[in-house]
Amino acid sequence: MLDHPLVRFENLRVSFGTTARGVTGVRDLSFSVQPGETVALVGESGSGKSVTALSLMRLVEFGGGRVSAGRILFDAGQGGPVDLALASPAHMRNLRGNHIGMIFQEPMTALNPVFTIERQLTEGLRAHPRLTRPEARARALELLRQVHLPQPERCLRQYPHELSGGQRQRVVIAMALACGPRLLIADEPTTALDVTTQAEILALIDRLKRDTGAAVIFITHDMAVVAQVADRVVVMQKGRKVEEAPVTQLFTAPQAAYTKQLLAAVPRLGAMRDKAFPEPMARPDAPDPVPVQGSDRVLLAVEGLSTRFALRGGLLRRRVAKLHAVEDVSFTLNRGRTLALVGESGCGKSTLGRSVLRLVEPSAGRVTLDGTEITALAPAALRRARARMQMVFQDPYGSLNPQMRLLDQVTEPLRNFGRGSRSERAARAEALFARVGLPAGLLGRYPHALSGGQRQRVAIARALALDPALVVADEAVSALDVSVQAQVLDLMLDLQAGLGLSYLFISHDMAVVERMAHDVAVMYAGRIVEIGPRAAVLYDPRHPYTQALLQAVPVADPSRRRVEKELNFRPVPSPIYPKGHIPAPSVYKQVAPGHHVLTTDCGY
Repeated sequence: MLDHPLVRFENLRVSFGTTARGVTGVRDLSFSVQPGETVALVGESGSGKSVTALSLMRLVEFGGGRVSAGRILFDAGQGGPVDLALASPAHMRNLRGNHIGMIFQEPMTALNPVFTIERQLTEGLRAHPRLTRPEARARALELLRQVHLPQPERCLRQYPHELSGGQRQRVVIAMALACGPRLLIADEPTTALDVTTQAEILALIDRLKRDTGAAVIFITHDMAVVAQVADRVVVMQKGRKVEEAPVTQLFTAPQAAYTKQLLAAVPRLGAMRDKAFPEPMARPDAPDPVPVQGSDRVLLAVEGLSTRFALRGGLLRRRVAKLHAVEDVSFTLNRGRTLALVGESGCGKSTLGRSVLRLVEPSAGRVTLDGTEITALAPAALRRARARMQMVFQDPYGSLNPQMRLLDQVTEPLRNFGRGSRSERAARAEALFARVGLPAGLLGRYPHALSGGQRQRVAIARALALDPALVVADEAVSALDVSVQAQVLDLMLDLQAGLGLSYLFISHDMAVVERMAHDVAVMYAGRIVEIGPRAAVLYDPRHPYTQALLQAVPVADPSRRRVEKELNFRPVPSPIYPKGHIPAPSVYKQVAPGHHVLTTDCGY
């Protein structure tokens, strides 16, 4: 071990804009990272966590920022520490990827949409270790296997848009690990991942740290993940460090009021069971919590829904196989209730949500919304019907137009359907921003000027603009820090209680699912393997996959860390079948009233 830190921040100050009218993103920040140590940076969105990481990589300059004071000392093992704030562009290009790897917060923006995964994975390998093309390809395959991507050979030939959000995140992690960096910066690396994959990725990062002696700066808003991976924790608020402590001390005896507030807001699986709430509650900690009971009137009925994608190959690009993304799925969702979809990344959750709205055309089955068969509508009628069903997408940056002001984006649905005058639409936008906890002053800004969590709240506000009956929320709160997450969940439940909204809530966070859902459906390999009331599925799981999923949920307690040998997940079967393949229908067994478990073999 070195006799000095691998990285040391000394009174770091990062500014944006001119001196007279600039904004300070980070001020007077000091902390160090030792070789082989994991330091977690935690705090609310906008607290300066990502700006700190981008300053270390000197990428903050590409977003209009600059290191205006302080030093960033990094030891690359080449003759002592170097102040990265003063390093030349050529020196930084050599350090990035080779000595410092970074997992970015939003995988779709970190990947180039016009290059294949192989091109992007091998680019750094050929530039830094200077491997040959076959050697780089072999290393890329090894990396994809390490991050547990199914069919890595096929994945190399694919483009980012052909992968799910969680799969894209794993590719970004593989890119960061490619050259065996001395320092790994992980900016929300497990945000888009289900709990099983999250556990495997955390174990992978920990193994890298142990095998190579690399240090890790781990940026996250998930305090349960902090408890599992961190050695030390730095808590940030409004660009400043408010507390720094070893992880056990921070969780057992936090000193700063802000740290106590963060820990109190951590969602915990089993909290609703302890409070004996029979259904989700708006403001559960208030003296008079409001039950969100919903009704017994069916709003959405899905029958035998299947979505398959043709795979083409050969010289003439003929159809050679089919990818069965969703297979024979059926469920109902009553007005004013929430059905949560959970499962591994790539299991078909997002495709199912898009198929329900016909953003992706189903291959078979029927979708009926409030008596109207959505799958039978012509394009004009479908457009009118979409006013009653909206979606909050998984990647907020990808779903917002970078060239439009936020005001124009939030009011665009109102303009499209001819609702209100210009001033009325602007007032509606201000009211929506207030509801999702954003100041009205942000309406004149563009998406790049907001943090990841703020962008997600804008996406939620836009989805609520038309007062829809059904909202498909695809990881709607995964990018939010715990305190804002709690506020947004309360908001969604308040709206549900007051307006009778129904949610198809796609999530990998089981504690959030417990907080929001009336019913839970667990997906695996394109099928629903278990479905039933929240309490039945979460507290009495019957399918082996559901049991494994719940066992992998991280606990916000450093004394209950899971070791890698406890993780024994089976590989996901390939969803690709010959074009003539006819899959078996989904057959269920009722194990309790309303609680059904798949009996058809799904490969688990």
